[in-house]
Amino acid sequence: MDRQPVLEGERLLLRPLRADDWEALFAVASDPEIWAIHPQHDRWQEPVFRAYFADALKQGGALVVIDKTNGAIIGSSRMQAHDPADGGSVEIGWTFLARSHWGGSFNREMKRLMLGHALKFVERVDFRVGEGNLRSRRAMEKIGGRLSDRSDIVDTASGPVRHVVYEITRDSFADGPLKLP
Repeated sequence: MDRQPVLEGERLLLRPLRADDWEALFAVASDPEIWAIHPQHDRWQEPVFRAYFADALKQGGALVVIDKTNGAIIGSSRMQAHDPADGGSVEIGWTFLARSHWGGSFNREMKRLMLGHALKFVERVDFRVGEGNLRSRRAMEKIGGRLSDRSDIVDTASGPVRHVVYEITRDSFADGPLKLP
């Protein structure tokens, strides 16, 4: 499975993250409001985001999100933890968008593109969401994510944070709110 495909929708282009995307992506990520209820609420700070960015390059599953109307980078997401066993799974996450692109259908389009690609290769996509991140949890429910009984604790700079796991399977995607017309 290619975890860094080029995916194109009506309004968005997703492509592999490159080192020269630093300035444009940090310009988006430096907005503290993006991270206000995120478990890593200090990610807007340059040293913290530098570590996040370096990890994204190292892991090899990161995509930048580009608004096709003006060519601007408006966010990022990742496909990681690919497990080909038992029908396979991959995790989509580490997603953020510029606030100018919140509340509309940009997140839906991005996730539809990523899920459509991933579910050609795996049976299930997982999304780990900070338990207290209500904005992301509502977004998961809007795109058809089902809250599983799985969770984990992630050690962060500000202490341990519980993450809940949502999932979308190949079957639920085909019949869910993100299906193609």
